[in-house]
Amino acid sequence: MKIPVIRQLFQNTTPAQLESTLEVLEAFCEFRGVSEHEIDVAGEMITNICGALEVHQMVSEGAAEKDALNAFGQKVMGSIDR
Repeated sequence: MKIPVIRQLFQNTTPAQLESTLEVLEAFCEFRGVSEHEIDVAGEMITNICGALEVHQMVSEGAAEKDALNAFGQKVMGSIDR
């Protein structure tokens, strides 16, 4: 998870574009010939896309962009600490 990447995805893409990309990456990970390294890279991209989707949702509910990004980062860090 990289907050600057999530910020760029949030600012430059729509939720529909992110969801379409997410579907493609998830399908890619299911291909038989995909290496572990490729799955790791796709997994990092999926995490960032999911973060951007969550930030879009928070902003649509009235949160400021900065607050939404910080809240998402804290949520992820909190789940890692458990």
